[in-house]
Amino acid sequence: MANPKLGRSPSMRDRVEDTLSAHRNELVALLSRYVAQGKGILQPHTLIDELENVVGDDKAREKLSDGPFSEVLKSAQEAIILPPYVAIAIRPRPGVWEYVRVNVHELSVEQLDVSEYLRFKEALADVREDNHFLLELDFEPFNASFPRPNRSSSIGNGVQFLNRHLSSNMFRNKDSLEPLLNFLRAHKYKGHALMLNDRIQSIPRLQAALAKAEDHLAKLSSDAPYSEFEYELQGMGFERGWGDTAAHVLETMHLLLDILQAPDPSILETFLGRVPMVFNVVILSPHGYFGQANVLGLPDTGGQVVYILDQVRALENEMLLRIKRQGLDITPRILIVTRLIPDAKGTSCNQRLERVSGTEHTHILRVPFRSEHGVLRKWISRFDVWPFLETYAEDVASEIAAELQGIPDFIIGNYSDGNLVASLLAYKMGVTQ
Repeated sequence: MANPKLGRSPSMRDRVEDTLSAHRNELVALLSRYVAQGKGILQPHTLIDELENVVGDDKAREKLSDGPFSEVLKSAQEAIILPPYVAIAIRPRPGVWEYVRVNVHELSVEQLDVSEYLRFKEALADVREDNHFLLELDFEPFNASFPRPNRSSSIGNGVQFLNRHLSSNMFRNKDSLEPLLNFLRAHKYKGHALMLNDRIQSIPRLQAALAKAEDHLAKLSSDAPYSEFEYELQGMGFERGWGDTAAHVLETMHLLLDILQAPDPSILETFLGRVPMVFNVVILSPHGYFGQANVLGLPDTGGQVVYILDQVRALENEMLLRIKRQGLDITPRILIVTRLIPDAKGTSCNQRLERVSGTEHTHILRVPFRSEHGVLRKWISRFDVWPFLETYAEDVASEIAAELQGIPDFIIGNYSDGNLVASLLAYKMGVTQ
């Protein structure tokens, strides 16, 4: 019995050439329609619409819509038209791109690389081909040492990918465990050490201390509160944050022992998820009338208000639960930062601070827009807020610092204006967005 031969998958260029061979007249008619629209960029829906117009009710042309070129168009993201050329950017699957260019007059097909396609696209702006001084930015050096997924299955699973990368480094090189130790030793809340203290200075010392703590905790009742053995663990080099009972502390320590012995991405993710890191959260939503009553239906005010209010109630409950389970006595804070509007139209949007109903530790913090002429008193459209956002971010930073008596641990932006302010704050305050 003969062994089956493995054939290569046809490229996009092959598919276009096959269609030219089998349906030359129909494909020329379609490409001519594209070229007739003149120099520019065609979107995917236009490419498909023109295909349907060419096929119409002609049964002889139906094979064109079922053939390989139809599959090319279904994966197309855009087409660049520079008569007599049509260049198509094709994404057959996530993370994979191909580029083909067809000369409609000569019926020749070329496969382009990324640089050639972009150079062709730049010609839409009438860039001279003999210009040897075009601005070119090479960002590759910034990514040289950073892990990059090369499988489409990694898309949307960035945290898992990074955990696999980190655990792989730890397994190959024990020196890679030092950053984890340094992180645990430097972990503090308002100057108070969490997880580890200065008695543990090295990985061997950490492993020895974990083994000693494991023996001590195994002798205690599983539901023994942390306060009963806090002094003993502190003497070994451990601070609060491992858990609220002997059983929970032992579970967290076992995770770290497993990582130190044989790093595994799932165990690393579980352990990091137990480390207390987030106590103060800021959520940005600058535009519209943000309040708890009499605001729905006002300009730029709708579902995002309901969504954020529901989100913070659930977030506060989750934070309280985690902090308790971590054995900490810390009060979390959540601030929804929005715009203060002096002319509030019967709403509470002119109040600086407002507690969110159904919560204990979540507030709406309002900060006004201002310009060189002073505070902006009236509502303005979300399309007109952009000139105010940089100054707004500066003012918000001061208000947050005053309200939290420090900086937040995490910043979340909503919509493009909220994300811009969140990015500016994250950069200014040195926190995660």
